[in-house]
Amino acid sequence: MIQNNPFLSDTYTSIWSKHFDHGKKPIKFNFLKNTGFCRPTSLPLFVNSGKTLTKGMDYSLGSEQYSDDYKNKVFLIYDVPAYFNIKPLIPSDSALKLYQSKQYPGFSVELGQYSNFNEYMLSTFSKSSRYKLNKYKKRFEACFDVSYKMYYGDITKEEYDTIFDSFKELLTKRFDDKQITNNNLDPEEWQFYYDVAYPLILENKASLFVIYDGKKPIGVTLSYHSDSVLFDAITVFDIDYAKFHLGSVTIMKLIEYCLSQKIEVFDFSKGYFDYKTRWSNKTYDFEYHILYDSASFTSKTLAFGLKSFFDFKQKLRDKNVNERLHRFTYKLKNRKTEVKTPETQFKFDDISSDPIPSGLTEIDLNLSENHKIKTLAFEFLYLNDECSINLKAFTDASNQYYFIGKTKKVKISKT
Repeated sequence: MIQNNPFLSDTYTSIWSKHFDHGKKPIKFNFLKNTGFCRPTSLPLFVNSGKTLTKGMDYSLGSEQYSDDYKNKVFLIYDVPAYFNIKPLIPSDSALKLYQSKQYPGFSVELGQYSNFNEYMLSTFSKSSRYKLNKYKKRFEACFDVSYKMYYGDITKEEYDTIFDSFKELLTKRFDDKQITNNNLDPEEWQFYYDVAYPLILENKASLFVIYDGKKPIGVTLSYHSDSVLFDAITVFDIDYAKFHLGSVTIMKLIEYCLSQKIEVFDFSKGYFDYKTRWSNKTYDFEYHILYDSASFTSKTLAFGLKSFFDFKQKLRDKNVNERLHRFTYKLKNRKTEVKTPETQFKFDDISSDPIPSGLTEIDLNLSENHKIKTLAFEFLYLNDECSINLKAFTDASNQYYFIGKTKKVKISKT
């Protein structure tokens, strides 16, 4: 078992119960230590508190006096990471049995072997990759008024609310762009994250890592903390800054934080994404554990049915059925989405040696209707080592755009 698993804490389980189990107290059993359950149906089935919203469950059998209060029951424990090495020592003469169903892949960075961030980078990336990653970070910090803050152990409610508002806006913007439904944005689920993260931050069981451009949050990561593991729960960044690879910048900063705090594992959690394979040095499986009374026909049948069902769902995931389903549900919810037109390509014509044209009107890049021109403006910053505080954007009577920086001036032309 890991020490101080946040998903077993009273705060986490009680707030989860308030949202998803009518506020009932978790049901405890003598044959298991620490783990609480809910009973979602009239069947003799008990499911771990937190269900699939945790990022890593662990449990152990009671050792002092073996109990048989599992009789005639089935216990489903979601999302047990294989690297937790949960191997319950069930006596050979016991009717208690265990099924394990392999589910989502998991990815993590084991950091115990590294004394600093540079050691990790040297062992993980080639020289050219390290150069690119450092370039992204330096260019990002040169072009904007960048600051980073880890909220862990202390945060005002006002700061928390401001960050969470931006968190939701950025997540909505990100998945609208991808045209995929994101379950985190389900109103009930999002409200749970909002309610649970604040008290857990104050208890040193969660954190919010925020990247600021000036006073504006442009990247947010919600993580959970045990004594030795940092669980990345939800990460998002402003897609307007995509040119600067904020995803990579975020991961670099979080790994630096883990090393500074002697955290042994940075866990990307469940699900396959390309970035996880690039940064992780360990892959593992999430498993669903089904404990059941093999002496009971009902329990044995129910447990086998659950095992078969979850194995079948994993086969569908292996065929990417779930991703196609997310895209389909997004389209159902957003039937009035405009038909996509081919994106116009632009180029920057250098006019640095020319006088600034007269009759120009300045553009406010922070207005939502100027989103596309803002994206071009950020590309201009990236390509020319200009800083956003010196950038001005203009248009003329013929809708011709201009970017004026400290040392560079360009006219934007369609290609």
